[in-house]
Amino acid sequence: MKILILGAGQVGGTLAENLANEAFDITLVDQRADMLEALRARLDIQTVQGHASHPHVLRQAGADDADMLVAVTASDEVNMVACQVCYSLFRTPTRIARVRSSSYLSRDGFFTREHMPIDVLISPEKVVTNHIRQLLEHPGALQVLDFADGRVQLVAVRAYFGGPLVGQELRRVRQHMPKNDTKVAAIFRRGRPITPEADTVIEPDDEVFFIAASEHINAVMAELRHVERAFKRVTIAGGGNIGERLARAIEPYFSVKVIEYDRERCEALAESLHSSVVLHGEATNRDLLVEENIENCDAFCAVTNDDEVNIMSSLMAKRLGVRQVMSLISKPAYVDLVQGGDIDIAISPQQATTSSLLTYVRRGDVARVHSLRRGAAEAMEAIAHGDARSSKVVGRRIRDIELPPGTTIGAIVRGDEVIIAHRDVEVASDDHIILFLIDKKHVPQVERLFQVGITFF
Repeated sequence: MKILILGAGQVGGTLAENLANEAFDITLVDQRADMLEALRARLDIQTVQGHASHPHVLRQAGADDADMLVAVTASDEVNMVACQVCYSLFRTPTRIARVRSSSYLSRDGFFTREHMPIDVLISPEKVVTNHIRQLLEHPGALQVLDFADGRVQLVAVRAYFGGPLVGQELRRVRQHMPKNDTKVAAIFRRGRPITPEADTVIEPDDEVFFIAASEHINAVMAELRHVERAFKRVTIAGGGNIGERLARAIEPYFSVKVIEYDRERCEALAESLHSSVVLHGEATNRDLLVEENIENCDAFCAVTNDDEVNIMSSLMAKRLGVRQVMSLISKPAYVDLVQGGDIDIAISPQQATTSSLLTYVRRGDVARVHSLRRGAAEAMEAIAHGDARSSKVVGRRIRDIELPPGTTIGAIVRGDEVIIAHRDVEVASDDHIILFLIDKKHVPQVERLFQVGITFF
């Protein structure tokens, strides 16, 4: 597949890095020669310097025979015009654009072939907001990922000493929770992956990924760590696009305060939000945090556009007694530095956006993809087709499917039914199968596993 990526920033660069090792033909376009040179030096990609929406630049980059356009420059307008040019002049089959402004996103019927021919809209603010909202709904979770329209969730938690299942073999999970079926999809111990087997023992501080029906998630979490009371009070540092969207999404369910440095922005937020309290000041101002009784806050979410402010304000909030702090961090080096320390959860916006994009480049019928562990691991929702003769999975029990090393089938969604994928479960046609890969280099093998043989047609 030939993919044309416009924009060599954090999202474009991360996406190019994710795809470059998967035998995709990648061409990256940007005006900044230094960024292109740095990426070309370490990735097997082609680069073109120029304005991303200009027809001659797109033609030079190979838009004539590209299979997919991914426009993720910093400009909504450039991304939209590039999609229009590729549709009108080059008939590029699939066009994906990052659009951030709510002024465009709120216009019903605008993004159609007749007006603005974009097949897939990616909104980083929406992706990050949904991610944080899920974490607030499940106190203690490190990650919460939706599959099958939210009927199934994959959750990562850190196992605590004293948890009922800590120190137990995985084979005892079903006996311990007969009413809340679940499956451990992966375990990361001191940063290294462990493929879960029946005799695998969960140890304290293990990062455990488990999969279950959405209504059973909190019950399973309680078996791996101390039960945490629900969050009630949330403070958001930063009233930009993400901060405003997050406050609006959670204010019906939580008591919300928003700290914003710009006075004009504060006034706009006060008018647009309903029950949230808007505070004018710096999120790193200790006196302000103390004055606002930050020690009584359950969760602190730092989502300004400055990594350093997010890190410092989160560290200060944690030291002042906040139960859980989350920090939006764009620089990958910073994520590795702070994750797992005083900052409970480091959120990478480009990694979250990349997950949204990966769904559309996977071969076969793939409904959802989540990139994990900074791109090293992957969770995937694939749809099985065919019959026992034409498919390598349909009509076979889980134990008989030849999965690549480190790959686990966690659950199957059949219509409205959620089936945890134990060894004797048999796969049927049209099943949605949730898989976890601790090493994404095996993605092509999984894709081939779900391809239908010619006898099906």
